[in-house]
Amino acid sequence: MTFDEAKLHILNRAQTRGIGAEVVGQRQRELTARAHTGRLEQLTQAVQGGVGVRVVVGGRVGYAYSEELSPAALDWMLDEAIENASLQREATGFLPAGSSLGRQDLVGDAFAAPLEAKVQAALGFEGTLREDARVKQVMLAAYSERVWDVSVASTEGADGSYRRGIAGMGGSIVMQEGTSLKQGWDRRWVTDLGMLDPGRTALEFTERTGRLLGARPLATGRYPAYFEPRAFAHLLFAFWSMWSGKAVMEGKSRLAGRLGERVAAPIVTLIDDPTISGGLGTRPFDAEGVATRPQTLVEDGVLRGFLTNSETARALDLENTGHASRNYRGTLSVAPSNLYVRAGTGFKPKRGVIITEVTGVHAGASAITGQFSLQALGLWVEGGEVAYPVENFAVAGDFLTLLQNISGLGDALEWELVWGGVACGAPLVGVAELSFAGA
Repeated sequence: MTFDEAKLHILNRAQTRGIGAEVVGQRQRELTARAHTGRLEQLTQAVQGGVGVRVVVGGRVGYAYSEELSPAALDWMLDEAIENASLQREATGFLPAGSSLGRQDLVGDAFAAPLEAKVQAALGFEGTLREDARVKQVMLAAYSERVWDVSVASTEGADGSYRRGIAGMGGSIVMQEGTSLKQGWDRRWVTDLGMLDPGRTALEFTERTGRLLGARPLATGRYPAYFEPRAFAHLLFAFWSMWSGKAVMEGKSRLAGRLGERVAAPIVTLIDDPTISGGLGTRPFDAEGVATRPQTLVEDGVLRGFLTNSETARALDLENTGHASRNYRGTLSVAPSNLYVRAGTGFKPKRGVIITEVTGVHAGASAITGQFSLQALGLWVEGGEVAYPVENFAVAGDFLTLLQNISGLGDALEWELVWGGVACGAPLVGVAELSFAGA
C-alpha cells in the first residue's frame, strides 16, 4: 500500500467502528558521505518510516504504530490503539476539527545535485580542514542530508502533507599549537545545497577551534558575560519548555500564571515562527493538522504566550498555536520550530567573558527549576578587545534571572539546528553579570 491508501484504509475502518482517529505518516531519507585522508571512507543511504494512529474512544485516547503498510498490519495497529485506549482512566481526550491543507513541497530541487557532487563536497571539506598546519587529526568530515515526507489526516477533516529537508557539513578535529591541544566539533546546516560552501565552512571551523588554543584558566568570580549566538541557542533550547503549554498544564513551568508579567529585560523579544522561509525548523502545519503561525512568547520583556496543541490549549483556556508534535511512533506533545531571540541594535563587549561554547546542557540544566551549571569555553575581553582564550570553568545561574539581566543584543541573528527538526536563533547576547567557577 501507498501511504494515501493506508491512510484511507485506517480512517474508513475507524469511521465504520464509530471512533475518532488521526493518522500521522512519516518517511525519512538520509544520506551521509564521510571523507578520510582524501578518499571516500563511507557512504550511507537509508530510508525509514511508518504510520501511527491516535484514536479516541469514549474520550479515552490510545496510540499504536506500524512500519508495515499491509491491510493486516494496519488492522492490527488500529485494534492495538483501541485496546490501549480502553486501558486509560481519563476520558477527556478529543481530536481537533481539521481542514484540507493540500500538499506542500519545501524542498523542490534543493538537493537534486548528483551523488558525486555531494561526495566531492565531503572531500573538499576534509581537504580544507587539513590545510591548516595546526590540525593534527581529522576524526570526522562528512556531508549529510535528511529529507522528510510528513502526512496528517483525521476523521475530523484534517488532510495534508509536506516535504522538508536539510543538508550540512560536519566534522570533528584536533588542533595543536605548542603544548596546547583543542578538540572541536561543528556542523553547518542549510535548506538548499546551493547555500553550502565546504571550503568556507572548513575555514570557519578551524578558526573557531584554533582561537581557543593557548587558553588560560579563568579565575572564579562574577563577570559580565557575552554569549556567542550558537552558545546562547543551545542554552535557550535547554529551557524552551518553560514556554510549553504541556509543561504549564502539568505544573512544570515557573512561568505558569504569569502572562502579562515582565520576565526578561525590556530589550528581549522571544518568538517561535514555523513559517520562516528557508528556516531549518519550518513546517506548514503541526502534528494535528493545524496550520502554523508565528507565536510571540516574550515581547519587550513581557510574557505574552505559550506554545500549545489542542489538548493544552483547551486545558489552559488559550488559543491553539499549532505546535503539536508527534512522530509516528510517539504520543502527542508540544515542540517549537524556529525559536529565536530577536536581534537588537548591536553592541561591543568591553570587559568580561565571551562564552563561545557550552557543554552538557542536558545534564547541567533544569527547565523545571530554571537552574544551570555548564562547562564552557570562552575568550577574555579587556578594553573592548579579545585578550586571550580561557578554559576550565563552569558558568552557573538561573535562566529567568539571566533573561532579566540581558544588557545588550547583537544586530545579527544566527541559527543552530539544536535537535531533530528544531532550530534556535540568537544574536550575540550580553548579560550584566554571571557567576563563573574556575581556578
